[in-house]
Amino acid sequence: MKTLRDILYNVGITAVQGNTDITVNAIAIDSRAIGKNDAFIAVKGVHADGHQYIDKAIAQGATAIICEDMPASMVENITYVQVKDSATASGIIAGNYYDNPSHQLKLVGVTGTNGKTTIATLLFRLFTKMGYHCGLLSTVQNQIGDTVIPSTHTTPDPVSLNELLARMVADGCLYAFIEVSSHAIHQHRIAGLQFAGGIFSNITHDHLDYHKTFDEYIRVKKSFFDNLPNAAFALTNLDDKRGNVMLQNTKAHKAGYSLHTLADFKGKILENNLTGLIMSIDDTEVHFRLIGEFNAYNLLAVYGAARLLGEDKSKVLQALSDIQGAEGRFDYFVSDKDQIIAIVDYAHTPDALKNVLATIQNLRKGNEQLITVVGCGGDRDTTKRPIMADVAVESSDKVIFTSDNPRSEDATAIIQEMEKGVPVHLRKKYIAIVDRKEAIKTAVSLAGKDDIILVAGKGHEKYQEIHGVKHPFDDKKVLHEMMTMLEK
Repeated sequence: MKTLRDILYNVGITAVQGNTDITVNAIAIDSRAIGKNDAFIAVKGVHADGHQYIDKAIAQGATAIICEDMPASMVENITYVQVKDSATASGIIAGNYYDNPSHQLKLVGVTGTNGKTTIATLLFRLFTKMGYHCGLLSTVQNQIGDTVIPSTHTTPDPVSLNELLARMVADGCLYAFIEVSSHAIHQHRIAGLQFAGGIFSNITHDHLDYHKTFDEYIRVKKSFFDNLPNAAFALTNLDDKRGNVMLQNTKAHKAGYSLHTLADFKGKILENNLTGLIMSIDDTEVHFRLIGEFNAYNLLAVYGAARLLGEDKSKVLQALSDIQGAEGRFDYFVSDKDQIIAIVDYAHTPDALKNVLATIQNLRKGNEQLITVVGCGGDRDTTKRPIMADVAVESSDKVIFTSDNPRSEDATAIIQEMEKGVPVHLRKKYIAIVDRKEAIKTAVSLAGKDDIILVAGKGHEKYQEIHGVKHPFDDKKVLHEMMTMLEK
């Protein structure tokens, strides 16, 4: 419990009606989570306005209301606090309520279009392997040491986020590594957090359904670095043409990593095959278990961050050489009979799909077929659908368009939008099968000895979301089942 006055420290307050010396049992931005003597923060969200639930929160026991717009009529014995921005205030209030856990460990944020999950996960595994007790907040899962906590968002809401960080502090974590999505930055979910460092992976067209323009998407990503403190580091990918843009106005210590230009942390790919990568990093040759140029960048980012956090070069490289990547990121197995390589990857943007397909092309030895199964999510950026289809047919021998997470949209209509991106001369390369399980079964049946199957788009996800219902579905499990059933 805290007093309302204490949790309002550093919040931009416009007006107060009532007593701020009252005790607050808990805080929430969801009125359904409110209990007796709690504080409700009314946030204007994308899909709902918390101000519409103030009366409900009071009915459930809230004694303090934090809002941008004061209600027309106020309830007696309820304290109302008007703030400039409820979303920003929620982060600061949550930090105060949980004793600002981000100040009590070293928090490193990873942002960019692709690579966030792998970089954050590799950092967690690296520092754990080097003997530190760590926390992880990622798209795949949240983790405190060995304890896994299911993840619902790339970056949780401010109250959940600070509560998780507080649990990490209480458990003795010295480091926490977190994916920082553009949505989280724009919605101020990371407001009030103190970062020890920030990492930029890359930026390509994505989330334009939300940000509307690519320039706005870039601006939002950049604002994360703009707000890093002097004591933090800002590490960027210098091979991305927006890499330097991210650091233009940061107060943090600037550093870069690269495969192709001068950088603080320089890498070079010496070998890239199914046994992993052999790279030269700062003139030291190392074998890694990860595959592909995109993972070379991820490894460099992790190495650079570890060095900026004060770790020894040889210890970092030795530990990093034995670490596996995140689940669903170029996750593959080889079938028993026909030696078919089956790959599952989270590639759900044109650039990510292009990178995975380019990596597969580099691994091909001769006449193997490359069969790609791919779909696009519903209720998301529609502009990337024809581009994803074009990328798939250009770089594969056969393609099966299927459903991903159609959500509230019609899966057939999504596939039809994808088909618009297929060049006329490549139309014989693809077929459309809406049912994802049937699509994977068809890919396996079409595959011969030593062929390669890529199932893209869902990666680590264990469900398909159709009209609001999440149905159990695991791409890798289905691939295994079909290989066995079809005796491949």
